[in-house]
Amino acid sequence: MAAIAEARAGRRSLIFGLFAVGLVAWGAIIGRLATSPNLAPWYAGLVKPSFNPPDFVFGPVRTTLYLLMAFAFWRILRLPARTPGRGAAIAVFLAGLALNVLWSFLFFAARSPLLGLVDIVPQWLLVAATIALFRPLDRLAAACLVPLALWVAFASLLNFEIWRLN
Repeated sequence: MAAIAEARAGRRSLIFGLFAVGLVAWGAIIGRLATSPNLAPWYAGLVKPSFNPPDFVFGPVRTTLYLLMAFAFWRILRLPARTPGRGAAIAVFLAGLALNVLWSFLFFAARSPLLGLVDIVPQWLLVAATIALFRPLDRLAAACLVPLALWVAFASLLNFEIWRLN
C-alpha cells in the first residue's frame, strides 16, 4: 500500500511539474512573440537611461526568472489541495503571470511605455503578494520569487525612465 501511495504522489508531482513548467513557458513564449517583432527599430530607437542593461542581459535573466517561477509554482501546486492558503496563493501567482505576459503586449506590441508602466506597478504588487502568500506554505518557493520581485522593481524603474525620456 505504501508503494502505491508513493507512486501516486510521484505521478501527481510529475503532472504538477509539467503543468507549472508548461504554463510558465507558455507565458514566456507568448510574451516573446509580442516583444521580438518590436525590438528593432522601435525599441532600439528609444532613448534609454544610462542604467539600461545591454540587450544580451535580458534573455538569460528572463530565462532564469521563468525557471524559478515554474519551480516555485510547482512546489505550491504539489501541496495537498486542502492546504489553507494554497488556492489564494495559486490565484495571485496566476494573476501576476498574466500581468507579466500582458506587459509585453502593452509595452512592445502596443509600443507604449505608458501602458507598460500602468501594468508593471500592479504586477510588482502581485509578485510581492505572491511571495507573502507562498512563504507560510513553502519558504523555498517564496525565496525563488525574490529575484523576480527585484527584477520587476528594476524593470519598473527602467520602464518609467523610458516613458519619461521618450
